[in-house]
Amino acid sequence: MSLTESIRAVVGTTFADELRARSDDELVKLFELRPDLITPIPADISSLAVRATSAPSLIRAIESLNRWQLNLIEACAIFEGSFNVSEVVELTNPAAKKSLEELWALGLLYRDGKKYRTPRAIRDILGENLAGLGPSVAKAIDFKALQTAPSGAIELLEKLTWGPPKGQVDDIHKKGTPIEWLLKNHFLIPVDSRTVLLPREVALHLREGKLFKDLSTSEPELIGSKKSPNEIDRAAVAAITSLLRLISELLNYWAEETPTAIQSGGLGIRDLKKTAEHLGVSEEEAGFLAELSYQIAILTIEPDGRILPNANFDVFLTRSYEAQWRELVETWRDSSRVAGLIGRSDSRNIAALGIELDRPNAPKIRRHILEILEANQGISPKLTELIQVVTWRYPHRKSLNIKEFTESTIREAEWLGVTGAGALSSFARKLLSNEKRIGLDNALPDPVDHILIQGDNTAIAPGPLTVEVARHLSTFADIESRGSATVYRFSENSIRRGLDHGHTGEEIRNFLRDSSKTPIPQPLDYLITDVSRKHGRLRVGYANCYIRCDDESVIAAILKDKKLEHLRLRQIAPQVLIGDAESGDMMEELRESGYFPSGENGQGAVIQIPVSLRAKSRPKPPRLIGDFSTPSKEIMEMALKTLRTGERSSAKGSIGEIPRNSASQTLEILNEYLGKGIALQIGYADTNGAVSLRTIDPISISLGTLVARDHLTNGVTPFKIARITGVAVS
Repeated sequence: MSLTESIRAVVGTTFADELRARSDDELVKLFELRPDLITPIPADISSLAVRATSAPSLIRAIESLNRWQLNLIEACAIFEGSFNVSEVVELTNPAAKKSLEELWALGLLYRDGKKYRTPRAIRDILGENLAGLGPSVAKAIDFKALQTAPSGAIELLEKLTWGPPKGQVDDIHKKGTPIEWLLKNHFLIPVDSRTVLLPREVALHLREGKLFKDLSTSEPELIGSKKSPNEIDRAAVAAITSLLRLISELLNYWAEETPTAIQSGGLGIRDLKKTAEHLGVSEEEAGFLAELSYQIAILTIEPDGRILPNANFDVFLTRSYEAQWRELVETWRDSSRVAGLIGRSDSRNIAALGIELDRPNAPKIRRHILEILEANQGISPKLTELIQVVTWRYPHRKSLNIKEFTESTIREAEWLGVTGAGALSSFARKLLSNEKRIGLDNALPDPVDHILIQGDNTAIAPGPLTVEVARHLSTFADIESRGSATVYRFSENSIRRGLDHGHTGEEIRNFLRDSSKTPIPQPLDYLITDVSRKHGRLRVGYANCYIRCDDESVIAAILKDKKLEHLRLRQIAPQVLIGDAESGDMMEELRESGYFPSGENGQGAVIQIPVSLRAKSRPKPPRLIGDFSTPSKEIMEMALKTLRTGERSSAKGSIGEIPRNSASQTLEILNEYLGKGIALQIGYADTNGAVSLRTIDPISISLGTLVARDHLTNGVTPFKIARITGVAVS
């Protein structure tokens, strides 16, 4: 028997050997469950085994486990060497027999004859104190002595039985105490003068051979309340209608009243609050809408900090409602950004559109929630029940509070129309099933191109408005209420906003006459006339800054206005005041005090804000941290072929037989055999420095690159000459 065989007889089958013994179908199943193993494709089975037992890959695989599977892999990791199925069943549950096969298919276990083993790195990842157990003790323990234990000793052990195994005491050296007796009889292990550990053997004895106090092998049942399909879809249609309208209103509003990103990045609290008030929604929903717009690249943060819609927004509005909604939902489903974190932080506020919203495991948990809702169609679950199911499916703790995230996800799903009345809508079910048509365009009401102006300075939109009408109306009217019909209100501030954005009073009247099926009432006509007459009489410029007005009585009123005393204005002429505030802040203060200023440039001309700004820079949506997607059938077949070919190449020559030449010798041999169809063997180093043996037919050399037919892939492949360690004739 060789030395290698002798060692293997002691340590058992290696993981690489076990992978070599797996069938093609079993390897393909492994690639499906762990796509990171073939991204990129390794050269041979040994490389695959190294990658599969690396910490990053094992962590990803462990995070795919539910609570039962996680408990089971902990039970397996208890064993230092190989173990039988019956040993694991004895510690856990008879269902372990089937589940061990699942863990084996995932590559978290491997077979050693009729037994199983766990890769050593799994114990390091799961941490010490597996299943709440402490370390083993070398000394024999007489468990019969517990029958004569002093008062209080058993109670102390019971507190540590199910973990954690570490406990704090007053003083282990104190005589005549239960602690002294337990230490003397090896039922506890001393760590220091105030800390003790419960040995593994004692815990298992007290647990009566079971590892876990509460072991659930199946997912908790989701009960909830029943909802009819019509009720669900009606609520979803209302939510989707509102969502698409709000996205349009948000970006049109920011095109006119443009916010600026804060210094640390993202949207400031003040701008978020102002936006929420304009849209008539909560700050949480306003932040969510902003995040959605940012992620689908219809919103841009300019280099100067301005947050503006871009040209993609105009393209987005031309698409069908179904196409718009599909893009929003698919982006939300796959996004690693968590809008529910906006405004939440113990140390400082987390801003919308900021860099602190990424959570790598968010897409995985969000998909779990959607899968649970899909499996319980027609049921609106209670939040507490849903959290229990999600926690069972994803028992891991990693940067996200599952309870809070589940709550915010359900709220966002309702805003999106993914759910209606708390249950999954038929539109979302079709989208999740990748159906091409989900029937949303037929379900949503057609847009209307008219409004109905009322006598109380309001206008009613009897349905979703066309893009053009909605954009103009939002410029000089505020939304008062939403529903199947939207109510807009005209006021001094809203009319003034329209004038600020370049519309004249006559243009506003003409638009209202053209778009309204009812005449303009006299009070509204007077309001437009009055605000138009006042607008621009008072002008704010840059002297840092000055105020001038032809009407000296207005200047006198401003000087006497106690609400403006903090501006410290000084009169330098009968019609001119100056102050230290910036012109923009000055205009804001004057408007809040009931005045109607307009800006002017250095030539004295009125500054008119463009009606609708667009970002000039290229959209830069946030980078989403995604997981590895399931590889296609073609890629898995290529990976399988590459691995099998690599194994055959390895069988022909070991690492010690990889050719080694100088750079000049390598080039000389390659040039000699170019295009002759003669197979050569080369040593080739990958990006990590690992050298593998490759068999090639050289074709040409250009710009430091060898182009050759690779026997491993049976395709034409470029090889960097700098990475070739040597060449030999095959």
